[in-house]
Amino acid sequence: MAQTPVRPSAIEPTVFQQVLRAPFFNLPDSLRALHSIRGRGEYAGRVSIERGGNLLSRLCGAIAGLPPAMADAPLRVEFIADARSETWRRNFGGRPMTSRLKCRNGLLCERLGPVQLRFLLHTADGAIYWNLAGVRLLGLLPLPVALFGPVQCREREQAGRYEFRVEAALPLLGPLIRYEGWLEPA
Repeated sequence: MAQTPVRPSAIEPTVFQQVLRAPFFNLPDSLRALHSIRGRGEYAGRVSIERGGNLLSRLCGAIAGLPPAMADAPLRVEFIADARSETWRRNFGGRPMTSRLKCRNGLLCERLGPVQLRFLLHTADGAIYWNLAGVRLLGLLPLPVALFGPVQCREREQAGRYEFRVEAALPLLGPLIRYEGWLEPA
């Protein structure tokens, strides 16, 4: 007997609503709209990416499936979301990168390749800030956060559209990736 697919309900909070709780509802329209997607949604925009230059930094980026450096490239993101998780399928100028996000113990957990990053989110001045709080290999083996240096993300509304900046560096290796750009509903 075939099971009926689970349909997301407007009553169930999204992953970002679960993590941010009440402050979510004070965010600008573009951030609330993107993080309120239930079911499928697609956004498009532009992105510029800088990658770290040394061999180990490039190797770590390849393992995580990070996109290469590019300037003012097209970006498409397909979101598949329900109350339990979100899948973000990014396409950076023809280069795919997929991650899966969940709320766990008040943290935003993002699986990217074999690494699970755990972020503490907070809001200030209408923006969402992601700060790295934990790292696990294969979701099981905890790794020291200090090995991953600063990993930060900022989301905000600029000129009425969703804007983002992501930066990651590794101690002793330097920058891993920095990408920034904007998105709007496709």
